[in-house]
Order: sequence, then structure tokens, then C-alpha cells
Amino acid sequence: MAVQQRLSEAIVSLDGVIGREEHLNAPAIVVRPDSLQSVLEQLRSQYDHCACVTAQEYVDRFETIYHLRRYDEPTTELSVVVPTTVDGPHSQSASAVYPTAAWHEREAYDLLGIEYDGHPDLRRILLPETWVGHPLRSSYDQEQPQIVSLSEHENPLEDDRALESDTMVINVGPHHPATHGVLHLLVTLDGEQVMRVDPQLGYIHRCEEQMCQSGTYRHQIMPYPDRWDWGGGGLLNEWAYARVAEELADLSVPEYAQVIRTMSAECSRMLSHFLAIGTYALDVVGEFTAVFMYAIRDREQIQTLLEALTGQRLMFNYFRLGGVAWDLPEPRDEFFEQVRTFLGTLPEKIEEYDDLLAHNEIYQRRCVDTGVLDESTATAFGCTGPVARGSGIDYDLRRDDPYGYYENLDWDVVTASTGDNFARVLVRLREIEQSARIVEQCVELLESWPAADRTIQSNVPRTIKPPTDAECYRAVEAAKGELGIYIRSDGTDTPARFKIRGPSFSHLQALDSMATGEYVADLIATLGSLDTIMGEVDR
Repeated sequence: MAVQQRLSEAIVSLDGVIGREEHLNAPAIVVRPDSLQSVLEQLRSQYDHCACVTAQEYVDRFETIYHLRRYDEPTTELSVVVPTTVDGPHSQSASAVYPTAAWHEREAYDLLGIEYDGHPDLRRILLPETWVGHPLRSSYDQEQPQIVSLSEHENPLEDDRALESDTMVINVGPHHPATHGVLHLLVTLDGEQVMRVDPQLGYIHRCEEQMCQSGTYRHQIMPYPDRWDWGGGGLLNEWAYARVAEELADLSVPEYAQVIRTMSAECSRMLSHFLAIGTYALDVVGEFTAVFMYAIRDREQIQTLLEALTGQRLMFNYFRLGGVAWDLPEPRDEFFEQVRTFLGTLPEKIEEYDDLLAHNEIYQRRCVDTGVLDESTATAFGCTGPVARGSGIDYDLRRDDPYGYYENLDWDVVTASTGDNFARVLVRLREIEQSARIVEQCVELLESWPAADRTIQSNVPRTIKPPTDAECYRAVEAAKGELGIYIRSDGTDTPARFKIRGPSFSHLQALDSMATGEYVADLIATLGSLDTIMGEVDR
């Protein structure tokens, strides 16, 4: 269960704080909408990570919640709640203090119509600018027709450029192999040099949050998280939902099931990282590279193991609230032998990946000192996972906000200091080695676990109804970074609000800072190094 923190008097007495609440994961303060920026400026030194922003509608108000954490101690959390009126809702923008809040506030404006004063670029982010209405409002007319018109192709730097320059706008995507999904980059160039990158989202907006709000906690939500990451990280996403729902419902998880979860989650992480490394080789080396073929080969072996365990090769749906769906496949010895055989081949394979990538002159020229993301910029945009660790941020929720069986195992958090494209890929390569260490230790534990104590699921009620207005934000270290979920309950068996914090959403927001001043080829390499997945961006 969450550790309840005590708010200091200094925080409670800040000018603009008008109340306090208790969320299950953290204490909360209620702030006047016209005082938000000054309050956040005073909190910034204590809470340097704006992990997520959630907007929602009540009968008598709209509300924005800023989920604040610390990079060096993620269990030190604070929720900043900003209520505003039903008619013409608006509050100050947090983007001047936490730049990562800019896109979250754009989403809140797009879907709920909350306006943020002082926002640098308050426009729709998931829907076309011509869209009429805000779809998450209770008063929204779902039957109204929508007309999406073509707008003039304008140069966003027209007023800024020098007379002797020759800028132009090109479109990369939305259907382009280098965008790693349905993503449109509006790129302003001066010759071949990138002057601005404006990622355009919403091409596969899939209403995952709304579908989860329509599903029951116990039976109907768990299949959805797999679909936020079709690269293989689905089990990690399932764990994010399990973690927040189990806290809301006060459910425990048997130790044996925790070990199984940990083992399967690290297999899922390797599945995702192999795809990231293989497709990245296609991006920067070109042709149909040996690295890509080897990565797909190794993914297939992991998928075979996970298929034996979960019954599925990609959309696993294996976690259950309170544990996992079923025990290890029989015969157990044969399954353990298959896992060990794969792990035994990994060191030689990792060395081969190193030779083919890190020691490849083309790869080095494309990746070293390109797409540099320094530590302060990564922090400002809320970057996490391999992207943040490649910039020297020693932040990993498996260690810093322990869950599962991680704190009982021997493994290391991998970081790099250069913050370039080269560093981010090497971090993922080294993380595969650490995942293998974790899986190997889990196998040893499961192999010797007494048969009488192999409980795969705790006693879970048939219908789960958390208390009315219970609120909780919980996150796990997913393949791409911090995957968090906020849920507000209303006393029924379905959530009143279900908000997904996808790490790729924050990483894409940092792309402009990473790519500006570099060349088109560098932009492609930088985008690929982020390993974005659009299922958790558009949600």
C-alpha cells in the first residue's frame, strides 16, 4: 500500500492554497486557478518531475490535477488540484514551470475545453482545429456533424526568418516507416537544417481511456493495456493497471505470483527492446540489416516462451487483479529448461549486437553527438525510461518505487551520460542484460518454490467497487519509461475517470529541442532513438 506522506506547513500555507485532499498515492493540495503558477514555482525545488496532468469534469466544476514527484525519490509525491468553474473554465498554465505540462494542457483543452492562461501554444492536439465541441464534456453532442476543412500550407517561421534564408515546410508521415507509427511531423527546414519540428498527433486516437471507463475493474479492463504497446511491452502495461486497481480495491498479491509477474514482465521488456534496437538499425544503417533480422529472431524465441506462459504471443492478457491468470506451463522442468537455454545464448548475442552497432562506423557517425538531450531538458519535459537514463538521470521505478519482487533481486540500473542517440540505444542493449539477470533469478526461485505455496491469485471479490471519490495515481517502469494510470472511482464497478500517462507522449514533446539545428537525417535517427509507440501517445 502507499506510504501516506504528511504535508509540511510550508506547503499548506502557500498563498493560493485553499484546501487539502488525500489521494491514495499522495497528499493533495487544492489551489486557486489564478495562483497555480506561483504555487508551482515554490514547489519546483521539492518536486522536479511533473509526471502527469489529469483533467476531469464534475457536476459543479472542472478540475485539473498535476501529479508531481521527485526524480531522486519518486515515492515523495504531491497532487496539485486546480478546480475551476463549469461555465468558461480556465486557470493558469503550468507550462512556464513544468514545460512538459504544455501538451497535457493542450489535451485537456482539446477534450474538455479547459483554457490555460499563459499557455504558449493552446490549440487542439488530438483532434483537428476545425472540430466543434469537446468530446469528454457531459454535454457534448455525439451526433453533431464534423467538417474537417483543408487549411492553407503556411510556413510557421515566415515572420521570423531572415530575408536571405530559404525555409520550407516538409511533411514526414503520418504514414512513413521512419515515424514508427501513425505520426505526422511538420518539419521546417532551412536547406537541410531543421529549424522546427511540430509533431502532429491524433491519427489513431483510439479512445482507450473511455473504453476503460466503460469496463468493469475485475473482468473487462485488463485486456486493453496490451494494446497500448504492440511492440511487446504489454505485460508491463498490464502491471500498471493492476498496481493502481489493487491499491484502490485494497488487494494483496501472493509472493509466488509476484515472482511470476516479475519474470514475465522482464521477458516483455526484452521483447520491446529487441524490436527497438532492430528497427533502429534499419533507420540509421539502412537496407535490411543483419541487426534487424537477429533482433526478430531473438524476439521470436521470447515470444515462444511467453506464448507457453500466457497463451498469446503479443496481446497477453495474463495479469489478473490479485495475481496472474494461471501457473507456469507443465511440465515445469521443460519450461525452465527452455528459458535457461535462451538466457544461455544471450551473452554471445549481445556481444554480436555490440560489434554490429557500437563498432559500426556508419552507426557511430549517425548517432554519436546527434539528438543530444541534456539532463535539464529531459527533466523539464518529464522524460523517463531509457530516454532519461541515456541522459544521466538515474531514475527507475523498479528500484525507486519498489513493486513486484524487484527489491529482493540483484540487478543494476543502467545509465549513460552523453544523452545522444548512441547512448539511448546502448542503454537498451545493457538493459536486456539486466532483464536476463532478473529472469534467471526468478527461474531459480520458482523452480524451488514449494508446491503447497504456489498461490497464483489472492481472494478477489467477484465484483470490485472501490469507495466513492477514491483517487489514485500509480506507475510502473514500462519498456518506454514511466507508464502511469490515474483512476477516480465513483462507488460503482467501473471507473469515473481513467487517465493513461504514456512515456512516449512526453518524449515526443522533447523532439523539437533535440532536433533543432541538426539535419534531416539526424531527425530520423533522433526520432527512432526515442522508441515511441503511438498506442500510448494517442490512447
